[in-house]
Amino acid sequence: MPESAAEMYARITAAAEEGRLPAPAMADWDVFPWEVADGAVVPKVLASPGAEKPRQGEPGGSDCLACTGFEPGRIVWEDEHWVLTTSPEPTGLPVVLTLWTREHLDVGDFDDEHAAELGRIANRLVRIIEAMPGIGRAHVNRWGDGSAHSHVWFFARPEGFAQIKGSYAVEWDDILPPVPEETRRADLHTIATKLANWGGHARV
Repeated sequence: MPESAAEMYARITAAAEEGRLPAPAMADWDVFPWEVADGAVVPKVLASPGAEKPRQGEPGGSDCLACTGFEPGRIVWEDEHWVLTTSPEPTGLPVVLTLWTREHLDVGDFDDEHAAELGRIANRLVRIIEAMPGIGRAHVNRWGDGSAHSHVWFFARPEGFAQIKGSYAVEWDDILPPVPEETRRADLHTIATKLANWGGHARV
């Protein structure tokens, strides 16, 4: 069962220094849009456009890591067409999952059957996650700038935290201290076994 809001807040404040958590690694990324100038937080100066770099799994890019297979410990659920994974290490948000196609496809390459399966699985995952105690919402996101292999993210934001909402929940995932491993594995087991009620195999 996910932590209650009170339990999560107590754990976060215990990890904070004078009430503040450390800045996440993403603050050093080139794509991070903010910087401090003259004591104020402002958008970075936008660089001029250039050529698009090939993504992982595209000609000219690096090898597709999804096609090489996932470590068994990361697999939460799978069937013949899809693999649901979690990160190697605990996350800041209560639940973070990624749904991958087995076949090397990108969104937009799906036939009607694959597209329908994605919709059904995503709907079931949202339903399962949002029914868990302590979860305020399950966000479903797709970015395709890093890998050409289709992958859809599921982020569960905790209930009751007014700042952890919308697209900023993803940033808070990198800011918050990690969820206890025992709690995380129990929650992943709940999700996997409930999803397997519709088919596929729970692996947690």
